[in-house]
Amino acid sequence: MSENQSSLPVLPERLPALAVLGLSSPGEADWARLRGLQYSRLSENVLMRLLSQAIVAIMVVWLYLDVVGLPVMGAWLAVLLCATVYITQCDKAFAGADNRKLTQEEFRRRIVAITIMGLTWAVPLLFFAVQGTLVELLTLWITLSALIVGLVLVVAAAPLGSVIFAILTGLAAAISAAIFGAYETSVIIVVTIAIICQGTVESARTYLTARIAQDGMAEKSEVVSLLLREFEENQADWLWQVDTNKRIRSVSPRFAFALGKQLEEIEGKSFLQILAGDAWESGEFSPSLHELADRLKEKENFSNLIIKVEINAEQRWWELSGTPMVDDYGVYVGFRGVGSDVTEQRESSEKIAYLARYDTLTGLPNRLMLNEALRDAMRYAKQWRTRCAFLMLDLDRFKAVNDSLGHQVGDKMLAKVSGRLTELMGDNAMCGRLGGDEFGIVIRDASTKGSVDALARRIIASLSKPYDIDGNTLYVGASVGSAVGPRDGKTVEEIMRNSDLALYRAKDEGGGAHCQYEPTLHVHAEERRKLEASLRHALDRNEMSLNFQPVVDANDETVVSFEALVRWNSQEHGFVGPDKFIPLAEDTRLIIPIGTWVMEQACIEACNWPSHVRIAVNVSGEQLIEPDFASTVIRALSNSGLEAHRLEIEVTESIFLRDANIARAALEQVIALGCTVALDDFGTGYSSLGYLRKLSFSTIKVDRSFVQGAVQGSAESLAIINAVVAMAESLEMSTTAEGVENAEEAEFIRKLGCKKIQGYYFGRPMPASEARQVFVREGLRRA
Repeated sequence: MSENQSSLPVLPERLPALAVLGLSSPGEADWARLRGLQYSRLSENVLMRLLSQAIVAIMVVWLYLDVVGLPVMGAWLAVLLCATVYITQCDKAFAGADNRKLTQEEFRRRIVAITIMGLTWAVPLLFFAVQGTLVELLTLWITLSALIVGLVLVVAAAPLGSVIFAILTGLAAAISAAIFGAYETSVIIVVTIAIICQGTVESARTYLTARIAQDGMAEKSEVVSLLLREFEENQADWLWQVDTNKRIRSVSPRFAFALGKQLEEIEGKSFLQILAGDAWESGEFSPSLHELADRLKEKENFSNLIIKVEINAEQRWWELSGTPMVDDYGVYVGFRGVGSDVTEQRESSEKIAYLARYDTLTGLPNRLMLNEALRDAMRYAKQWRTRCAFLMLDLDRFKAVNDSLGHQVGDKMLAKVSGRLTELMGDNAMCGRLGGDEFGIVIRDASTKGSVDALARRIIASLSKPYDIDGNTLYVGASVGSAVGPRDGKTVEEIMRNSDLALYRAKDEGGGAHCQYEPTLHVHAEERRKLEASLRHALDRNEMSLNFQPVVDANDETVVSFEALVRWNSQEHGFVGPDKFIPLAEDTRLIIPIGTWVMEQACIEACNWPSHVRIAVNVSGEQLIEPDFASTVIRALSNSGLEAHRLEIEVTESIFLRDANIARAALEQVIALGCTVALDDFGTGYSSLGYLRKLSFSTIKVDRSFVQGAVQGSAESLAIINAVVAMAESLEMSTTAEGVENAEEAEFIRKLGCKKIQGYYFGRPMPASEARQVFVREGLRRA
């Protein structure tokens, strides 16, 4: 169906004259669409119109050649020929216009062409005729009016052109008649013109209305044809009918097609036998076929009955509905119904059911199925007075693999882990994936002493073996927590929660271990929960404060910067050490608001110090991955008035293990502001040598463990410090040694080439007021 026929014009009951002429659009109708329906007729009967004009032209030559002479007549004929060629080209361009929209430019071109043609014919009526007689004028006018009437009848589709032609030629004839003094004739000609124009509009209105109706019927017929064709091609339902003996009668061709047979092959065959296929001989029908047979036997209506059938040795699923038939006397004569093949829908439903119970990546049971298995195991344990167990395990160092090598490698590792776990499971245990890198194992009967611990150790040993993935040899370990039911819990939720607590303890102890649930774990969990609840309100209650530890120049021991260290004095818990609440803040992402507060307060306090002294603020990886981290730094600087070069951001190597690109982009934004960035605890975690090259760190801080080791004579620590100092100098970075506690250590570090020193020897972390006194004492000493 044509695109332009997609919507029919909406017309009033009677088309206005201007709308018929094409000078306006009626209501909401599409003007271009209407004109296309009108003007498509102009491409027809072109030859007949040319012939009629030629006849009238011959009449003009016959009447006025002697009067006007050959040159004038020849010029007129040349103009007439050009006008005729032009209007003929315009009319032929309208071929097929009923299948498209007519443009305003095409409409205007046709009006110009008919105006030129009308003016051309007005010439002999006005200029030639006045040189002849009135009889010759009337002869020409009668001949030309016949042409106009014929034009109205033949090209009623284009009334505006007919009206313009009639007016131009009629007025010319009327003026000529008036010149001859035949005023009555002139009036008659004008009246004739008016009647012709009125008839033209009415004729065109009738044609256009009929054309629209015809086009609408054609479009509706095409739509119906398309719908019927689509129904025939895509309709999945078919008709079936059986007699009182359950034999097939009068089925639709689609039913035979669904059976893979011809109509004549199945006519009169047993309905149930056809559906049963090879199972008919053995009598081992599916329960659904037995149900269908019962419904047919009992003559009961049934709807949407799902049955399993065998078609050409292939199992399919059909959905049948049927109702018993009776004749005019109420006698049962068989069954009639509809059916459709729902195999694909059923397979989709089965797939959805599978996805609801199994993990798509590993193929292991998911959390839902593990819950059901544990519930069954606890019911079994209660019934037979035995024990069941649930093991929750988490991979160690998996996050580092995932972050450094990508999720595809991580997914492949999880698949290999699931394979190793499956090999360890026997008939008494079921393994599943809880999510991420967490797995769960249900042991149905755990009454044998030591069986849970033995399985946990086998799991740890198996998962700790190397993995070869995409040419990489990778190592991860596993931590396991277990809980035994019903001893450690009466419900599924309690058992899983307690095994999670045990796993948390195993992770806290360094991983690679198995911890069994103990009631004391609840105490630690409750303490953590209360601590988290208090931490959420610490800022609102003004429980947080800042201490500042000085960093001095290694040569003259003057203070060059302070490191801001957050402290928490809780109303409920008293003083809580940073080693206790900082990891908790990291886990709960409370480190973001706390870190923002620390940066703002540190910048405010630094404004009270000499202009050459910097403030160093530790930033967590959680803060760096926040989209507005750079905005946080900008607000802290602008609100305090601190110059950007006096703020130093301290980060650890661990930030590059999670969203390294985001962390790097955030630090680059901070450096662009004019702040400096220091790398803290260098050498204690994962290597950051690549990032030392990519990021413009200002300082590398040597961890106190290397400082203490070098002082005590450790060759490895000494080599590491020498290497760091040499590398920092080559990269034009400064070095800060942490953990210096006495004068001997300070002198030793100074000789190694470290530029700055930090430690208790030069000052412990102190409140802001004491930090200000440091500058007072320095001033007195210099004085």
